[in-house]
Amino acid sequence: MAAVTTLLEAISGIGRDPVRGGYSRPVFSAAETDLRSWFVSEAQARGLDVETDRNGILWAWWGEPQNGALVTGSHLDSVPGGGAFDGPLGIAAALAAVDVLKERGVQRNRSLAITVFPEEEGSRFGVACLGSRLLTGAIDPDKTRNLRDDGGTTFAEAARAAGLDPEHIGRDEEALARIGDFVELHVEQGRGLGEDGPAVAVGSSILGHGRWKLTVHGQGNHAGTTLMEDRADPLVAAAQIISAVQQAASAEPGARATVGRISAVPGGTNVIPSRVDLWLDARHEEDAVTAQLVETIHGKAQKIAAFEGCSVSLAQESFSPTTSFDPALQRQLQLALPQAPVLATGAGHDAGILAGHVPAGMVFVRNPSGISHSPEEYVEDADADYSAEALADVLESLL
Repeated sequence: MAAVTTLLEAISGIGRDPVRGGYSRPVFSAAETDLRSWFVSEAQARGLDVETDRNGILWAWWGEPQNGALVTGSHLDSVPGGGAFDGPLGIAAALAAVDVLKERGVQRNRSLAITVFPEEEGSRFGVACLGSRLLTGAIDPDKTRNLRDDGGTTFAEAARAAGLDPEHIGRDEEALARIGDFVELHVEQGRGLGEDGPAVAVGSSILGHGRWKLTVHGQGNHAGTTLMEDRADPLVAAAQIISAVQQAASAEPGARATVGRISAVPGGTNVIPSRVDLWLDARHEEDAVTAQLVETIHGKAQKIAAFEGCSVSLAQESFSPTTSFDPALQRQLQLALPQAPVLATGAGHDAGILAGHVPAGMVFVRNPSGISHSPEEYVEDADADYSAEALADVLESLL
């Protein structure tokens, strides 16, 4: 049996980011392609049959593909400069859990599949959980085909270059019918699990969250010849808008709002930008509060932009409502892991997208620092290896 730590060590050199630190593994990149090849090799070494569906989701089958199967899995892509565990831990644990189940001589009453969802982070095309959104029909295929990355490449172009036919993407009733229950194991992205308590927790819900793009339009001009009083600088407005985001979210209990990405156009040191794009992430357990928070931010942004002689527009890129996991499946997970506490999470996951269509649940693995989406993300070796045992306990109870 390969330990989870051994599996993760095998991919530890793939997609390292020498500038940001950590890992950058965007969808359809060489790094993500190498990771998918690694998964296929590991799955086949376990006697699993691997297929790729029309949305680019990998399925590794223990038993014949069938409706109502038990499915587990996660993702292999990362945020820019991400950690080693967000996504790959769930895949490595699933592979190792199959080893555990086989060693135990578990008799299946239905097939088991491990899935790898592409573009979970949305780091290349801006839409989180894109693979599971396509599978469930939560995003329009035409919109998806026309999504562009920072270099101007469309999803359709990138998918075609990676061997996926973009004309066939979209809701897949046949694939959905194959999922009887879905369980995703994932590193915890907070500090809900204490250092001395249980190493795993059962997920209860996912905080509602979305992404919006704020575009501030100004007047591009020469940095040396344009007097300060003659400027309509969108970057000056953008800086104030970022502060307004912080203030608006802090005024709403339980809200989180972040500007984690900004782009000035054309981006020259001696050029006043003509346009600045800001990407806003906003979250709250009540979807109506999230909507009101974004509207408040938009209103503040309009006033700030007008004061600086600029204008601003707002466009929603994605939204996932607050999601509670299937109660019956959650109870089964708790019975299989009786010492595990129940935790809600503020992070989005493919399990949250699937939860609106099939029974879905999650298992979280302790992250001592609580830091995630960062090179400092961390899981103790003992906890990583134990995660396979815990997942095997859950899968055995459901098989």
